[in-house]
Amino acid sequence: MESPWSCIFWDVDGTIADASAGILPRVGQVLDEMGKPPIADEHVNLWIGPPMLESFQKLAGLSLPDATAAVGRYRELASSEGYSTAVRIYPGVEDVIRQVNRAGVPQSTASTKPGNQVLSILQNHGLAPLFTTIHGSIPDPDVLDTKAHVLGRALDDMKAHGVDISRPVLIGDRSHDVEGANEHGVPVIFARWGFGGADEEEGTIAQADAPADLIPLLLRGA
Repeated sequence: MESPWSCIFWDVDGTIADASAGILPRVGQVLDEMGKPPIADEHVNLWIGPPMLESFQKLAGLSLPDATAAVGRYRELASSEGYSTAVRIYPGVEDVIRQVNRAGVPQSTASTKPGNQVLSILQNHGLAPLFTTIHGSIPDPDVLDTKAHVLGRALDDMKAHGVDISRPVLIGDRSHDVEGANEHGVPVIFARWGFGGADEEEGTIAQADAPADLIPLLLRGA
């Protein structure tokens, strides 16, 4: 099988994995410890995907110093509980990753989840060897590492590994995936099984309702 893409980049939260069972309680605990209201019902999905430093400011209304402290505390909780705790791989996603790997198409992650957490999740589920490189955000709580920043590093690293990056594509589920990819001229396939809404699909080249729908978009003759 061949691919129209020379390499494929994956978002993680909401695309490969559902980590909400761990993320939301940790965020709730941090907000409670800081004397802030709990997560608003209408904001639940908005917490999954974007950089935490940004979310604590935009969604919780914290100042930059308080948001930095909140991210630090959130990461402490994540570390103590185990980065792979309560994380599930979306049904069907592993099969897609394995099929792409068998077809010889290089894959990488490009996630605003801290890189050490991304690696832990992929290793725990036996997926790490299927990726040429693995990239997440810089784990320092005071660093706002955007999707564009992470994807830029992932592209450079893939090139350094001898990968042809002339025809890349990113699979993601949020508008910040689209915005970050646009900065590098990378087209996006929207994963509708994630946490993004229909209003976040604008600017994507295709939409997949389920992981299996990715196969004909990524591989010819599949």
